[in-house]
Amino acid sequence: MAGKKVLIVYAHQEPKSFNGSLLKIAVEELTKQGCSVTVSDLYAMQFEPRATRNDIVGHLHNSEAFNYGVETWEAYKRGGLSKDLVEEQKKVREADLLIFQFPLFWFNMPAILKGWMDRVLVQGFAYDLSKLYDGGLLQDKLSLFSFTTGGTKEKYAIRGDIRYLLWPMQHGIMHFCGVKVLEPHICYAPENVSEEKRKEMLAAWSQRLKTLWKEEPIDCSPEWYFK
Repeated sequence: MAGKKVLIVYAHQEPKSFNGSLLKIAVEELTKQGCSVTVSDLYAMQFEPRATRNDIVGHLHNSEAFNYGVETWEAYKRGGLSKDLVEEQKKVREADLLIFQFPLFWFNMPAILKGWMDRVLVQGFAYDLSKLYDGGLLQDKLSLFSFTTGGTKEKYAIRGDIRYLLWPMQHGIMHFCGVKVLEPHICYAPENVSEEKRKEMLAAWSQRLKTLWKEEPIDCSPEWYFK
């Protein structure tokens, strides 16, 4: 939709990967719609995933016992977060839609993306303990988790509904901060299917993006995940 701003946080090492193709399609299609698209390519940026004292510029609130949550909250309030965090928070603040593109690792997002969540979405910026979930600080935004798996859809059905895995990502992070969540886009086992099937997966992503702004967010309740 023309005028909308999109931030794609991309976590894959190889631009020629299937994830790289999904990213390319998203950038091209959303740009074609008139959206302003920004990409945080975490591996290319050599993004630091570790949450450390280096994230605070200047003095610590308590130099005797380091508490990352407290220190980043205090640093945010006084404008004392590191430059890389300030830059990523600016991208988030300006975005109408956040897309997270990644391969599923051990039923979870890659460590570099989890590190982005840990470091960027600090208290005061992304959430406040008195303003959570539907009343969260980022409630004017949409999010979408687009990812690939190593296993087939049938294998995940045997292990349990893949929605179980999405509870900590979509509900525990995005919804916690007030962000509305769109239906995830899952490409199952792209490395183990035919080239024709991979092309179909890419075409389906492109087609979905054409009407993405018309979609309604999911019901962020336990029933959606565990029914």
